[in-house]
Amino acid sequence: MKLILRLLRAVNAGFEAVTAVTSSAIAAVMVLALTFSAVTRYVSGTGYDWFIELPPALVPWLVFPLLGPLLRSGAHIQVDLVPNFLHGRGLLLLQLFVYAVMLVGAIIFFLAGNEAVALFRRLGQLMELEIELPIWWMYLAFPTGFFILALFALELLLETIVRLFAPAQEVAA
Repeated sequence: MKLILRLLRAVNAGFEAVTAVTSSAIAAVMVLALTFSAVTRYVSGTGYDWFIELPPALVPWLVFPLLGPLLRSGAHIQVDLVPNFLHGRGLLLLQLFVYAVMLVGAIIFFLAGNEAVALFRRLGQLMELEIELPIWWMYLAFPTGFFILALFALELLLETIVRLFAPAQEVAA
């Protein structure tokens, strides 16, 4: 199991690096698009609608792929009331439960996202921007993000299992 965990950590480190760079680039494009929109409207009196419409279309690509890295870093939304009352083995069992639920949920949403992407591909609809983009490109962020989340949840689940069955002095550390 430790070999699988080591391999999963390496894969997830790669996904974490790619999502960090991608999300930074998307945030920059969003800010620049709105800035260019304001500048072109100020200078010419008219602007390009796609400068304004592009940032909302990029939001799913900013949000969903970051779910896994945020979970691993502890920056994902969480309720921390119960963990304050638990220690040692009890805390590990709670984490095991949470990561198992996250894994199952991520798999379900990944499958649902794939169905949505397939539907929008079949429909062949385009976004109503000045630049015609297929709607399914935007929806592809959903299964992509949940696939990444599933990998990170699996890593954390296996890591918790290893810690749960480790000698008592390792769990306390």
